[in-house]
Amino acid sequence: MFVSEQHPLTRLFRQLVAKRLAGDAQIRDPQVTDYVTRVLVDFTDARNLYRIRNVRGKRLEDVGEMLLEASPLFEARSFLREREVRKHIGDYTLFLTGLFPEYVATLPRQRLRLDALIDYVQTGKESYRVVSYFDQFEFRKEAPLFRKLSENFELCVYGLNLVKSDLERMQHPEFRKVQETWDSP
Repeated sequence: MFVSEQHPLTRLFRQLVAKRLAGDAQIRDPQVTDYVTRVLVDFTDARNLYRIRNVRGKRLEDVGEMLLEASPLFEARSFLREREVRKHIGDYTLFLTGLFPEYVATLPRQRLRLDALIDYVQTGKESYRVVSYFDQFEFRKEAPLFRKLSENFELCVYGLNLVKSDLERMQHPEFRKVQETWDSP
């Protein structure tokens, strides 16, 4: 499902992400803001969150399984597949650590899973760094963006933590009353 740039959800996410990344996280880069906004919009559809599948068609939900799928030494069928999966790992870990840090914090206590041994922030950072190394041909223009995402991963997570707080506040009944007052003619 594609959500346009003019859709109210895209505009809301862009406004919140820009405010929090530029103001609180001190990342004043429109490319990073646009990319992080697009990740949020894309992952509102759970099919995008879990789009990576292994060679048998099994949906991969654990970052550990995704890392195996990305590795040319194990499952990856090509370097393009490695890039695709590593990009998704970066997006997935950014999304979860930014908007659902409480879930990520429970991973070590959940049933025995490979993800219990993985540091999501380090893995996301590393995955974006790997994607930035794909800097030839059609990926030449994108490579610097992924280098910035890798270098500023923790700040992006921090900014998304604040976006999450903003979204929670916006659900509060008092906020809605104020919003209705502003919106009424």
